[in-house]
Amino acid sequence: MSDVLVERDGPFTTITMNRPRRRNALSREFLLALTEAFRQVGGTDARGVVLAASGPVFSAGHDFADMAGASHADVRSLLQTCTELMRTIQSVPQVVVARVHGLATAAGCQLVASCDLVVAGESAGFAAPGGKGGWFCHTPMVAIARDIGRKRAMEMALTGDVIDARTACEWGLVNRVVPDDELDKATLELLERATKGSPRSKALGKQAMYAQLGRPEQDAYAYAVEVMAASSQTPEAQEGMRAFLEKRPPEWPA
Repeated sequence: MSDVLVERDGPFTTITMNRPRRRNALSREFLLALTEAFRQVGGTDARGVVLAASGPVFSAGHDFADMAGASHADVRSLLQTCTELMRTIQSVPQVVVARVHGLATAAGCQLVASCDLVVAGESAGFAAPGGKGGWFCHTPMVAIARDIGRKRAMEMALTGDVIDARTACEWGLVNRVVPDDELDKATLELLERATKGSPRSKALGKQAMYAQLGRPEQDAYAYAVEVMAASSQTPEAQEGMRAFLEKRPPEWPA
């Protein structure tokens, strides 16, 4: 059976990590397969994407079988491959929601942090365990720190301790925490709400959000002003304005 399962159901597509015997560890081949799955779905008319996992663990992070004894150049290449997956998730036009159960550690936690939205079951736990071992979680912390802020990121990185789902939600790594038996329903409900409106406007909005988040405030405003002014001229924006003024539901261009 494939390590990556892709299933379309109406307007949404689910990409499932399917290496349960390896705890969905992110080997090079697995990273490439996931990246290709996101690229392919990104080219479809799907409105949203769910990233899910099979087995008891969401993802244990990098597969050390790829890395033990590997050369400096090989490890760099593998980390670049992982980074490409994270960037692809944020570049596809669809809203991507991670549906998390069990542990998400190291690069698995990075994967969660790189998704647009996250719904976690109460069984979920999150960690950057390199801090208590011999290989610090440098690249996972790039994504994690941007979600939770410096002090909490330092605590996760330096202690390596697992934080539970409720703490992850309080810290900003997760949007919702629900009982495990409500995880599918809650993920679908959030995805449905997050995909209302014009798909093309949503895609531009997602792209612009990620582009401005890393900029100083003055630069972020300058960028956002230009994007918002330009997008005001699109058929979607004009239809939205007219529909509001005419007190009717909008009809989005095909």
